[in-house]
Amino acid sequence: MTNPLVPGWYADPEARTYEGKHWVYATRSYTEYTKQLNLDAFSSEDLIRWDKHESIIVMSDFPWVWRAVWAPTHIEHNGKYYLVFATNDIQCNDEVGGLEIAVADSPEGPYRGYLGKPIIDRFIHNAQPIDAHLFKDDNGSIYLYYGGWSHCNVAVMNNDMTGLVPFKNGETILSITPEGYVEGPCMIKKDGLYYFMWSMGGWTNGTYCVAYGVSDNPLGPFENKGTILEKQEPIADGPGHHGYLHFPENDEWLIVYHRRIIGDNEPGNRMLCIDKMHIDAGEIKPVIMTDKW
Repeated sequence: MTNPLVPGWYADPEARTYEGKHWVYATRSYTEYTKQLNLDAFSSEDLIRWDKHESIIVMSDFPWVWRAVWAPTHIEHNGKYYLVFATNDIQCNDEVGGLEIAVADSPEGPYRGYLGKPIIDRFIHNAQPIDAHLFKDDNGSIYLYYGGWSHCNVAVMNNDMTGLVPFKNGETILSITPEGYVEGPCMIKKDGLYYFMWSMGGWTNGTYCVAYGVSDNPLGPFENKGTILEKQEPIADGPGHHGYLHFPENDEWLIVYHRRIIGDNEPGNRMLCIDKMHIDAGEIKPVIMTDKW
């Protein structure tokens, strides 16, 4: 295994395994957002040789999108494959865009528009509608975590993935922002505990990093238990906005993330990487970044 895992500038990876093949869905990383008009995916059976799947979304199904197609998340549900991603980097409720949802019959796509509109198109609890993460619990419930601008929300998808199920209090979207949260939520469940991770700092520089919290409830609360991924000289800086892969046969966990070359000040210059992650007894150990392992 060598890092970066593929050539080129990519960011915000979400990783999944379907029928023995590993998939990484990623943002095309440009400093200029109007160049980010589709997503690419990569697939591999051995984590060494990766096949590239370009432009996996049929963007003509999203005629309102003009920039900032980024931060994908992915889930298989009832034999279909769903892709949620952010568009247009909206700055207020008067702008069109937000979180979109698309569907396909296979992991590589093509992904077609599903609703004819964004699934979340406004600021709720002050969270910018970006950086979605889909998490399927053991009972089949699919949670949608998302949010930028230092606010994190959670919702539960309905069974046909067309909308949200109300919580007991009648709300469909709850705020669960942990201390230090900036963006990039990610959830893992292991041995009955929910390990919630998020990115802190600034994505354009070396301050970017990942922290985590633990709860026995997918809604938290999640106390900040510390940083698990951060700048590591001489390897890289600015690591964050990650997903993960899990190998249940030996309970091995890998963190799939982007990082920066130390000293490279071009904001868009980010690379996809994979390293080992150790989770046990309510704790995630600090990740050691590598060039190869």
